[in-house]
Amino acid sequence: MSYGGSYLWTRHHIVTLFRGWTGRGYYVWSPFVTKLELRLRLSNLPYQTAGGSPRTAPTGKIPYVEVTEGDQKAAVGDSGLIAKHFEERGLIDDLNATLTPTSKAQDLAMRALMEDRLYFFSMRERWMDMDNFYVQRDKALEAFSYPFRVLIGQLIYRSHTQTLHGQGTGRFTAEEARKFREEIWSTLNGLLEESRRKKAQLHDGNDDDSCFWCLGGERPTECDTTVFGFINSALVATSGPESARFVRNLPAVMDYAGRIHNAYFPDYERW
Repeated sequence: MSYGGSYLWTRHHIVTLFRGWTGRGYYVWSPFVTKLELRLRLSNLPYQTAGGSPRTAPTGKIPYVEVTEGDQKAAVGDSGLIAKHFEERGLIDDLNATLTPTSKAQDLAMRALMEDRLYFFSMRERWMDMDNFYVQRDKALEAFSYPFRVLIGQLIYRSHTQTLHGQGTGRFTAEEARKFREEIWSTLNGLLEESRRKKAQLHDGNDDDSCFWCLGGERPTECDTTVFGFINSALVATSGPESARFVRNLPAVMDYAGRIHNAYFPDYERW
């Protein structure tokens, strides 16, 4: 199935995913965009991509989608709400439908670890380190002329600084923040090592290079989309060089991401 190309119809719907950047065949820096892309591909839901803008997004953030059905168009924002919207309309599967209550709690905890903790440490690395700040600013605001990038970048910097201070991540020293961030990645690597072993045991010790999943089951769950999104974000965003170096040295993390890339994103440039 092809993605991101010309208009693609599914059950009389056209799904357009706004990723913030134009172009096709590559991952963007936002973990939430890649999270949503994998979510759609796991259910074989065709979509096309476009740039879009936070100014036109329903929630003021990237990603968002526009669903066209005949003459009707509806825009939905937030990667989690978009997935729920598509589930309710029968366009994608509920990945967690058969999980036990314990597994659902574990899945939710993994998503929270990435989205409500690692996210802020990544934001700090990209926006508060001044060497990284200029890289992040110029990429995030590449559609603007240089004077506007400088002006808007300063506004974003102040906003993020206030957010991180209030949230708590901005109160740590750089070394403390680095240790917390690396602890998350190392813990994830250990989890994925265990999941890979479980998969091999289910197949009499044989590893056929197919995907293995965070919770150790034979099928993906919601947290896999989040984890894959954050791994890709760390690998492709040049505004987070420390995270990229650290993640590239985690063998289970890289193996996990590589297998998902090969299975679901063969049309995309690899990291």
